[in-house]
Amino acid sequence: MAQLGFFKKIFGDSNERDIKKYMKRVEEVNRLEPNMQALSDVELRGKTEEFRQRLAQGEDLDQLMVEAYAVVREASRRVLGMRHFDVQILGGMVLHDGRIAEMKTGEGKTLVATLPSYLNALSGKGVHVVTVNDYLAERDATQMGQLHQFLGLTVGLNKRELNPEQKREAYAADITYGTNNEFGFDYLRDNMVLYKEQMVQRPLNFALVDEVDSILIDEARTPLIISGQAQSSTDLYMKAAQFVRRLREEEDYTVDIKTKNVMLNEGGVKKAEAAFNVDNLYDPSQMLLNHHITQALKAQVIMKRDIDYVIEEGEVVIVDEFTGRLMYGRRYSDGLHQAIEAKEGVKVQNESMTLATITFQNYFRMYQKLAGMTGTARTEEEEFRTIYGMDVVEIPTNMPMIRDDRPDLIFKTLNGKYRNVIEDIKDCYHRGQPVLVGTISIENSELLSAALKKLKIPHNVLNAKYHKEEAEIITQAGQKGTVTIATNMAGRGTDIVLGEGVQELGGLHIIGTERHESRRIDNQLRGRAGRQGDPGSSQFYLSLEDDLMRRFGAENIMGMMDKLGMDEDTPIESKMITKAIENAQKRVEGNNFDMRRYVLQYDDVMNQQREIIYSQRREVLEKENIRDIVFGMMMSHIDGLIEVYCPAEELPEDWDLTKLVDHCHKTFIRSDALTVEDLKGKEQDEVRETFQQILETIYNQKENEIGAETMRELEKIIVLRAVDSKWMDHIDAMDQLRQGIGLQAYAQKNPLQEYQFQGFAMFEEMVARIQEEVTNFVMRVQVQANEHLERQSTVQSQTEGRQGPRLKVSLDGPVPATANPPRNVQTNQGGQEVIKNRKQRRLEEQARRRTERKG
Repeated sequence: MAQLGFFKKIFGDSNERDIKKYMKRVEEVNRLEPNMQALSDVELRGKTEEFRQRLAQGEDLDQLMVEAYAVVREASRRVLGMRHFDVQILGGMVLHDGRIAEMKTGEGKTLVATLPSYLNALSGKGVHVVTVNDYLAERDATQMGQLHQFLGLTVGLNKRELNPEQKREAYAADITYGTNNEFGFDYLRDNMVLYKEQMVQRPLNFALVDEVDSILIDEARTPLIISGQAQSSTDLYMKAAQFVRRLREEEDYTVDIKTKNVMLNEGGVKKAEAAFNVDNLYDPSQMLLNHHITQALKAQVIMKRDIDYVIEEGEVVIVDEFTGRLMYGRRYSDGLHQAIEAKEGVKVQNESMTLATITFQNYFRMYQKLAGMTGTARTEEEEFRTIYGMDVVEIPTNMPMIRDDRPDLIFKTLNGKYRNVIEDIKDCYHRGQPVLVGTISIENSELLSAALKKLKIPHNVLNAKYHKEEAEIITQAGQKGTVTIATNMAGRGTDIVLGEGVQELGGLHIIGTERHESRRIDNQLRGRAGRQGDPGSSQFYLSLEDDLMRRFGAENIMGMMDKLGMDEDTPIESKMITKAIENAQKRVEGNNFDMRRYVLQYDDVMNQQREIIYSQRREVLEKENIRDIVFGMMMSHIDGLIEVYCPAEELPEDWDLTKLVDHCHKTFIRSDALTVEDLKGKEQDEVRETFQQILETIYNQKENEIGAETMRELEKIIVLRAVDSKWMDHIDAMDQLRQGIGLQAYAQKNPLQEYQFQGFAMFEEMVARIQEEVTNFVMRVQVQANEHLERQSTVQSQTEGRQGPRLKVSLDGPVPATANPPRNVQTNQGGQEVIKNRKQRRLEEQARRRTERKG
């Protein structure tokens, strides 16, 4: 095309090669335009079903792209009155390839998005169009939705206030619009439900992210967190502490000092059920109560004041068991710290439990394909490529850019700068030229506003608080005589259209009152003017007292200006200083990237664990029968017990079979189902086989008693409750580990490697605890009445005290509390609990028994 010569002058070789390649395909779309115009509305709409049939017959989306884009262009012309420019078709091709299309403000990114959205929706797997706020999501769904619906596609709008049924409907649509926050939170909530019917999202297929730099970079610093303030549990700690004071050793509980284990026996269980007015302490819905009593008992019996902890100024302070030092600011996890506070009568700190969390980086990397649009991405291309595997293609403007970007004006002081900014605004206002003033803070926007009020210059102030009002105001910012003050991000995503007579006045004038840390934000502000070949201008006013200038050696320039006798109101224009500012911005951008990458490296450890838990959780939800999964977990728990009590490296006559059998009687097997004699004289494999036979017999009896259907549902509830409870505790423990791991550097260790190593050990221990809890509950629980189980959302239950569906159950004999069994812990240099893994515990137990035998 004739424009290509113009493109060559602007873009580098790599980008130019991309543009050439795509323009060949754009020309193919153009050649189809007469054919599409000749079709009736019905025939044009019929193309959608034709494309779907061709996909079913083996064609792929790439083969359909040219024809599909020609269909969308023609449908847009008929429905919206807007025909895609060639460069918009080009941008749509870039997006379909899973890349980032950098398109200047006003180039019609919203219309561009309709192309890859339509094409990828043909697969039936769903397309998510992601925007920065609810207003833009609703606007785009309404406007662009008309086009998609004309072509026979369904369109959904994912809003925060929708109930689960409405959300499922929105996600079931071919194309779903919504914000990054809402998509991310729905993913987390979906991985907390008890029944697959409660999930709202489909598998993550294709996400098209508008303002991709804002969502994937600026907002990537803050993870999504679903948390619950466990107000009720604080009160429960006090009640549990009062209750356990009345219990007596042997009569109500047993203690194993060597392993720091304490367990309720049958008498203690009955007292607990009477004290808390529950039918069955081991009903899955009573896991929270079970947990609190267990921790209160451990705090009362095992944890000793002035040995394990001290009371100092009304707070419980941990004593390091190895060094004897007080560990200020550290807390026991799993609610043990709160239990000790309740025991000692000091203020019990409210628990803020993280139920689920994920970063935007890790959420969006789960999509099969990810693409994005923005006006400013090139400066962050390394980060996009490194984190997301996306490169940036700069899309040529439809019309030549004629905006006048003037050199920075640098003043000696803030006062001098702002006086000149106000003079510039006054000049524009009196001439009728609209002006948009960008500030980097709300404080600065209010300072300017106050100055303009004194001069009686009418103006609007925007500071990114009210998206809908902002969008309406920003659309008027190009009208004659309008003055708008905005923080740099305000009104983003909304075009400024020039009013009548404004072009003759020079178009919209942009004033930047300070350079941002990121060049990208400065470019966004500039990009407000000069859309679609309109005239416009931009001018940045800087001061040597600005934060960015002070951080990068403004003192030398200040000294030079003093020697030259320059006053506050005399600016300097220096390419050298402008270049120095740009270099400073590059350094800050690099530092910020390194910080985000550093955070992501730590989150990747948690993300690997999250993917394992969520994928296995989903398998439990989707399988009709999980007996094989449950039995596998039970046998894994047995394997762990055999490792401890019947290690392969010891002779069978040295095994502690009495303690093994005693442990099983107290936790999950009736005393008449297993004796020491059943295990004597057997090899390790034979011991395992004996356990397997016993478990299968009990399992089959239980299933015959309560019915297969009830057993299947019971299995799922027990497994999911155990997984959720332990996973939430693990999130908290990993967070504590992360906070203190940096101190490993003082020991000449790599903190990240230590975090990976210790995090893996903690994850292994969590899995073992899940297996233990599932074994104990499945083997002991019995349903009293075969009634329909109430289906209740895990999200709701977790935020309301972690109570689950109500099951009428009883236990077959006494069983200890296992919701959060006591465990051996050690403390690292950061003062965090690091759970000893099974192998370490086994070695310690073996060493202890050898010492006892020698004695």
